Amino acid sequence: MRVRDLLAPGAPRLRLLAAEEELDRQVSGVMTTDLQDPGRYLHGGELVLTGMLWRTVPADSERFVRTIAAGGAVALAAGEAEVGPVPEDLVEACRRHRMPLLAVPDDIAFGTVTEFIGRQVSADRAADLAALVDRHRLLVSAAGGGGLDAVLDLLGGDLDLDCWVLAPTGAVIAGPADRLSAEDRDQLVRAHLAAQRQRRRPPHRARLAAGSYSLLPAAASASSASASAEQEVSQSGTPLADWMLVVAGDVTEWTTKRQQLAENLARLVAAERHRRDEGRRLRRRLADEVLALLRRDADPAEISRTLYASSAMAARYESPESKSQAGEGSWLILSAEGTGLPEGTVRAVLEEALGVTGDRALVAGTGTGAVVVLPAPDSPVPADALRDLLAPLEAGLGSEGRITLGVSAPASEAGGLRGALEEARHARRIAASRVGRVCVAGPEELASHVLLLAAVPDEVRRAFRSRLLDKVIAYDIEHQADLVRTLEAFLRSDGSWTRCAAQLHVHVNTLRYRIGRIEELTGRDLSRLEDRVDFYLALELA
Repeated sequence: MRVRDLLAPGAPRLRLLAAEEELDRQVSGVMTTDLQDPGRYLHGGELVLTGMLWRTVPADSERFVRTIAAGGAVALAAGEAEVGPVPEDLVEACRRHRMPLLAVPDDIAFGTVTEFIGRQVSADRAADLAALVDRHRLLVSAAGGGGLDAVLDLLGGDLDLDCWVLAPTGAVIAGPADRLSAEDRDQLVRAHLAAQRQRRRPPHRARLAAGSYSLLPAAASASSASASAEQEVSQSGTPLADWMLVVAGDVTEWTTKRQQLAENLARLVAAERHRRDEGRRLRRRLADEVLALLRRDADPAEISRTLYASSAMAARYESPESKSQAGEGSWLILSAEGTGLPEGTVRAVLEEALGVTGDRALVAGTGTGAVVVLPAPDSPVPADALRDLLAPLEAGLGSEGRITLGVSAPASEAGGLRGALEEARHARRIAASRVGRVCVAGPEELASHVLLLAAVPDEVRRAFRSRLLDKVIAYDIEHQADLVRTLEAFLRSDGSWTRCAAQLHVHVNTLRYRIGRIEELTGRDLSRLEDRVDFYLALELA
């Protein structure tokens, strides 16, 4: 039973005084006590019934509530028969510790409350035991027939329990997507990846505005991967590519049988993930073959045949229209590299991220990086869209981990893929020159000054920026000035005094004073195009 069941019709007449948001906690039993420190007698999940005889001064309330919260109690019921109405200091202590507080009127005996909870808990346990075998049989049957969605639909209908399977990018693999917003999915994935990186023991818990959730990893068995070739290692080698099971509520407050059900469901999801990974083995071999052909500048006809084979394989599971288009259209290439990550991680991450909507992408491993060949969409792939797709992974990268990715323009035929590969590699170098855990650059930036900057050695870039900006930055720090921001605004305004002053919300004379101070500090003249370009490039290197 849940705490809120004590307030339902037919329950003893209790009044709720604090922590209304915690009423979904599961009650596993009752403990009646007036000890000042009952913590050593708590096992977790109890409703604590007390006559408040332990309270002699207001400070006692904080100590008592802190003790039972640490012991795992899920709610406190205070009787008013002995000492009168529940004091405000006890209400405040329960609010601070998010402990549901119920008042037991003087005409309600503790025995009545205890008997009611005992009946409810016994009924719950009996129902769990009686239904457990049937439920597991139905889960296995659903997994063999309708896949994960059938399993989660069954749980929703049978137990009124919302569950989801999410990819590490936050995409919904299975479950009622309309009941979990994109923002909530992003927060859940980030919380799970951060917990995995810190090696915390699952289930991980997350509290959102919509309620509490339990997060369980669902990694396929790594032992199924081929030991003879590292490029065939399953995605399960890294949490950054693992699926996760999301369960509404706090699993740690459930009965033992229900916790076992959640664990078995996570294993079922992992088995489905393993089955999916096994089906992708041939695609991985084709991806490696395509990359090998591009590296040795093979005959375009040979490349075309391999691409056609991969498209035909994916189209077997798609619509008749997709089948008719297998091997047709243009392709683009993504070049990715990982820093501070185990070998094979980037390949696993991209295969999972790009494979959620279909298996059209060919992801080849390059040690710490990957090369992806995929059909070009109707519109160019914006770098921002790819970065947004991979952004949730930042929580699992750690302080040293980093992924940089470059995207080519579409190649209309196989013969153009070699050039597209070089283009993607150049774009990736631009991405690598930026600051951030996940950085992406597209083909539109190859005609920009950033391509030249990316080719300049790091020490030269730092020296160039230092000579131009160090004195300006030091002046800002010493005088609490705003010269660097003023310089950026002036350059963005193409040197227009009026536009720049309006943008900064200052008088033109103030702007002229600031620009003059920058020129004095640097010995440059901002009326000259050459000096403006130098300042612009120095700011781009920030």
